[in-house]
Amino acid sequence: MDALRAQDPPRIGDYVLLARIGAGGMGVVYLGRSPGGRLVAVKVVRSAYTANLIDAGLDAAPYWIATEYVAGPTLARAVRERGPFPVVTCRRLIAAMAEGLASVHAYGVTHRDLKPQNVLLGSQGPQLIDFGIARGVEQTALTQDGQAPGTPGFTAPEVLTRNEVGAAADVFALGATVAYAATGRAPFGGGDAAAVSYRAVHEEIDTDGVEPGLAALIRACVEKDPARRPGPAELIRWCAVDTALVDDPAYQPLVAMADVVPDTPQRPSNAPVLAVHDLPTQGPPPSPRRPARTLGWWPPASAPSSG
Repeated sequence: MDALRAQDPPRIGDYVLLARIGAGGMGVVYLGRSPGGRLVAVKVVRSAYTANLIDAGLDAAPYWIATEYVAGPTLARAVRERGPFPVVTCRRLIAAMAEGLASVHAYGVTHRDLKPQNVLLGSQGPQLIDFGIARGVEQTALTQDGQAPGTPGFTAPEVLTRNEVGAAADVFALGATVAYAATGRAPFGGGDAAAVSYRAVHEEIDTDGVEPGLAALIRACVEKDPARRPGPAELIRWCAVDTALVDDPAYQPLVAMADVVPDTPQRPSNAPVLAVHDLPTQGPPPSPRRPARTLGWWPPASAPSSG
């Protein structure tokens, strides 16, 4: 978590900005405080389609969304700083993430960029974040630069070769994410994006040294043929967990790695304060749409069953 910069606005919508959580191709994510004192993550969108989570401002620039703020490290950071997860913890992680995907898929939405950086290890369990390129399963448009969506090494072969996006592609990404958690290594090796994507399409995932049962589970998730991958419900049954991930002794210390939340806005003392209307804009996003129902980090408990 970083201090606000000179160009950052003091507030977005009704939310006072406290700090920067991160930035990427889709925009900047801030830690904000609601009028009622709730901490939220506010994402200022750089001209892209984004689902409405808690609150949003898509009618005028700067375009932004607000989601619940989850205190906890990303899976990527936890593995980088603490090392690979034990086998039992990985199984519980698979089951918990599969349950989350099942809820998302029940709305007809695919995540399209599930990876270790987009999994937060919160006190209530792992939370999927950054639905910045999420779409309905029937929508298969390429990203603006003409490339398949997702991240090399976590993007399914059918997405890379045929732009065929569906729930099975999220299962592939889940398997690759857990492979990283189990090994601490990139699931299809390093190098440039084209080389990594080639290996994801044509070569086997790296499960060297992984316990055989867990390795088989990971390999099932990353089958080249999407029709052969298990669905989330099957993954949950396969994992056969009998206790919650949050009660796992290896998981509990990870939650404590959360960044300290500042009480007041973190801004350099000499930084000028800009109003929202002072910010540069890049024009309106392409046909922003609000979904029929509001999605939180996980969809609400009333979400339809995935079967």
